[in-house]
Amino acid sequence: MYSRTLADKLGERPRRELGQTRPLAGEDWHRPEPTVRPSFVAPRTIGLMRTGLWWVLGISLIFFLGAAAFFGYYFTIGGGSSPVAAGNIDIAVAGPAQIAGGEPTQLQISVTNRNQAPLELADLVITYPSGTRSPTNLASDLTNQRISLGTIEAGGVRQGTVSAIFAGATGDMADVKVELEYRLQGSSAIFVASSGYQATFSSSPVSVSIDGNSETVSGQTVQFTATVSSNANTPIKDVLLSINYPFGFAFASGDPAPARPGLWELGDFAPGQKRQVVIRGTLTGESGDERIFRFTVGTRNAPQDAAINTPLSSNSFKMQVSQPFLGLTVAVNKSTGTSATVSPGDAVNVVISWQNNLSTPITDAVIVARLSGMQIDGSTTRSLDGFFRSSDDVVLWDKTTTNGALANLPSGARGTVSFSFQVPPSDVLKNIRNPSLIITINAAGKRLSEAGVPENLQATALQRIAVASDLQLAAQGLYYANPFVSVGPMPPKAGTETTYALVFTLTNTTNKISNARLTAALPPYVRWIGIYSPSSEKISFNQSDGTVSWNVDDIDPGVGLGGVPPRQAAIAIGFTPSTSQIGQEPVLLQDIVLTGTDASGSRVTRAAKDITTNIIGDPGFSATNATVVR
Repeated sequence: MYSRTLADKLGERPRRELGQTRPLAGEDWHRPEPTVRPSFVAPRTIGLMRTGLWWVLGISLIFFLGAAAFFGYYFTIGGGSSPVAAGNIDIAVAGPAQIAGGEPTQLQISVTNRNQAPLELADLVITYPSGTRSPTNLASDLTNQRISLGTIEAGGVRQGTVSAIFAGATGDMADVKVELEYRLQGSSAIFVASSGYQATFSSSPVSVSIDGNSETVSGQTVQFTATVSSNANTPIKDVLLSINYPFGFAFASGDPAPARPGLWELGDFAPGQKRQVVIRGTLTGESGDERIFRFTVGTRNAPQDAAINTPLSSNSFKMQVSQPFLGLTVAVNKSTGTSATVSPGDAVNVVISWQNNLSTPITDAVIVARLSGMQIDGSTTRSLDGFFRSSDDVVLWDKTTTNGALANLPSGARGTVSFSFQVPPSDVLKNIRNPSLIITINAAGKRLSEAGVPENLQATALQRIAVASDLQLAAQGLYYANPFVSVGPMPPKAGTETTYALVFTLTNTTNKISNARLTAALPPYVRWIGIYSPSSEKISFNQSDGTVSWNVDDIDPGVGLGGVPPRQAAIAIGFTPSTSQIGQEPVLLQDIVLTGTDASGSRVTRAAKDITTNIIGDPGFSATNATVVR
């Protein structure tokens, strides 16, 4: 089609007129009726069919081979439409097999035209990997380079050298793509021939190293330092440090502070310069868990980019979650756990159990318990094997207070230390809301590392002691001061009903009580009248089992104290004594129990004495009126 000679030959050939074409399908589409084909074909017919197929296959193969030979000759050796073939253009790129990141690298490029025609408007286009920079302009990326070679005559050679600073991590590959764009005489089409260069990074322009403790205790503060160093002979612009934190790590602070979470902008690095980043945080996990921090150093394409575009170096740091070197367990009044609840005025005994979890001995162990929060009277603090320092509310144990027991702890050794104190009474705590005491226990000691170097060890434990609110419940029977007006004889008389009011009184000190509920039971000889006060309270009676219920809900702190009225409710009942009760003081209400949840989280239960006919405390009542008369 594009040949100058073949077109003349084609012009000499006679042309035939187009014949009448026959349509391949009719205009009416329909589904053909199924026809029944015979299942038997004569053997002679089968043989003829096989012979015809072999002839068709043979002719097709000969045609294909001939066509391939023709076009191969036509487009390569001669007679084709173009005297130029890309296969006759050699692009040789020579450079070192290994390159150092951050240092200038020279590549020698040679272009040879082995065609019989010249290459016009030839341009050499070099595409560099990400992060490449020009030795003459380190501030910007060198993504590609175009070099004009003009016209390369038939058999001509063009040679030259290019220089670039490659960036990459040690062991990575640098791929450079080299293309020759050219045109042919009399044609505006652009043709391309290509080649490439590949090298391995023998070193990175920057490196990152991490220094820190490879072991930690769950929940304790960890600190490690990342040092970024320049290995290049030329400046490195806009270096970033990125840290990928493992699961369970909570970042606390960095020095310097990160520009974004997990990303530090370190700026430009001069040859040989170093910068350090200090990271602090807490790592939580189970004993034996291994956490990996991943560090990446690199550059970005533009200052506004929020991540590294070209990684230059990477490193990882493993940290293992281990048991504390000295296992610490705290028991408050023989109850273990991270929190405990006591009542105002209680005597509290604290026992600290320790155990050496290391495979090596621990020397010069020291255990310190610091009291904070609620003020404790130091005169009530005692320790048989320790020393209470009232100046800072600290109880201290060491080898001098324990008669040398903490001087040397062999592997697996265990023991206890203890102290006690008195919780302030309610009248001291009445103006304090949600009082509690925090006991922070710190242990320290020394051991020899595997390298024979002394190491200082630390362990901590925390115990919270909450003081429950002094919730009080009182239950009183009233006849003379009955708000519902009493009916019937006093003292109660057998066979005659006497009505009473039963009053419940609640007071509370320091903590809010939630979901409070009072329950009580009426004996079978006592009648529920169905009146209660105040009407806003949620009081109910179950006729089937005689249970009285008062849904108190929340009881605020300070109720009944300092001029604040107590929480009260009253119910009306009727009592008809039996002759069998003459001379007795029968029970009017029994099993009086108040339950709720203290703000400290503890379950609160208070019980009141049964209310009998001996309603001492009712104004005008005399004890002589307590027994049933005939």
